Amino acid sequence: MCSPIEHRPSKNILGLRWIICSLLFFSVGINYVDRNAISILKIPLSHELGWTLSNYGHVIASFQLAYAFGYLLGGRFMDVIGVRVGFPLIVLAWSLASAAHGLCVFIPVDSKIGINLGAWSFTVPGTVLGFIAARVALGLAEGGNFPAAIKIVAEWFPIKERALATGLFNAGTNFGAIFCLTSLPYLYKWLSWPTIFYLTGVLGILWVVAWIILYKPPEHHPWITLQELNYVLSGRSSEDPKPTRVSWLSLLKYRPVWAAIITGCLAGPVWNIYQFFLPDFLKRQFDISLEQNGWLNGLFYLIASFGGVWAGWLAGQLMKRNYSLNAARKLTLLTCALAITPLFLAPVAPSPLLATIICGIAGSAHQGWSANTYTFISDTMPRSVVGAIVGLSGFTAYFSGAIMSEAIPLVVERTGSYFPVFLWGSMMYLVSLGILHILVPHIQPQKLNNH
Repeated sequence: MCSPIEHRPSKNILGLRWIICSLLFFSVGINYVDRNAISILKIPLSHELGWTLSNYGHVIASFQLAYAFGYLLGGRFMDVIGVRVGFPLIVLAWSLASAAHGLCVFIPVDSKIGINLGAWSFTVPGTVLGFIAARVALGLAEGGNFPAAIKIVAEWFPIKERALATGLFNAGTNFGAIFCLTSLPYLYKWLSWPTIFYLTGVLGILWVVAWIILYKPPEHHPWITLQELNYVLSGRSSEDPKPTRVSWLSLLKYRPVWAAIITGCLAGPVWNIYQFFLPDFLKRQFDISLEQNGWLNGLFYLIASFGGVWAGWLAGQLMKRNYSLNAARKLTLLTCALAITPLFLAPVAPSPLLATIICGIAGSAHQGWSANTYTFISDTMPRSVVGAIVGLSGFTAYFSGAIMSEAIPLVVERTGSYFPVFLWGSMMYLVSLGILHILVPHIQPQKLNNH
């Protein structure tokens, strides 16, 4: 029997790894359509369903908390079952969950449900609990997307291209968000909000069909050229790529794992400001229309879309110029952190356009930060546990994000301003980079010690 390197069929596709990367791009894009639909529809939903900002915060926090556990379990799920089968399963699941938001239309608007937890009791609209149920299902399923994508990048790309590939697929977040935020305000004029949620579910089902047709591991893909296969495999380490059962507790012995967890906890939740609260910030601060809000949010994501690709390219160029992996990653992270620092100026900007540009530059730098911190994990740890570590890091990021989603409405309602929120976000990246450098002075591959 011929090895996959010795024999290739006559029908080949040049640059097949980039087609695989485009699948990741669209999966992330659909992911962000499904999760961001509620952020722009929050304004009309609040009027139709009688929600307060705190009610909305409960809905968002439920998604973040579920996403934290989905991220944690999704990484393990991908390590054990593999991405070829596991990835389309979770995309199908979150697509059905996204469509399920529309079913909340059958809950009476005036229904109220009291929750009593001893010293802590409150009453929420029934529609809020319905949305919470749908968001929990969405978060649990969507949590496996990024762990799967990181594993696929490690499988299909050599080290010097991983940050660029990660930046490219991560730009799908901006593509999905721009499409969602600019189109939904106009769709809302013609369609009901339940119908909009049903349509978001259809997108994921179409993606699953494309995945089944196009995806196989590089060693067994019938369309890959021999040259590209050898190039992909040349960038791998010699460790066994088969899934390895390693407990999460045992992973905590490694300093890169702690660096990923802490930076995820501190810097990761800042993206929540843009993703879920930017439309509300612009409405409160500048009293703009839903259509204007959608276009400004689209502009934010357009600006943000360049950061992941640029920072991935920068890290690769530094390595080509003989910078060490350690220096290239950390210089790129420092550049991103410094670009985010002026974020605190957004609430005092004189116009919605300038406020959006300030947020867009910070969001772009966040994307570059994310591309390089995700790749930091595959730089330092064996591929067999990358999914689990990305899951741990994502868990802490989204768990702390759930806390922030509850805290942000309280801060805004009590102070009447988003300024404390933006000030907090502007500081987290430099703090995170300092901690990462202390924990991992030199970025280099680690080997698992099972004894």
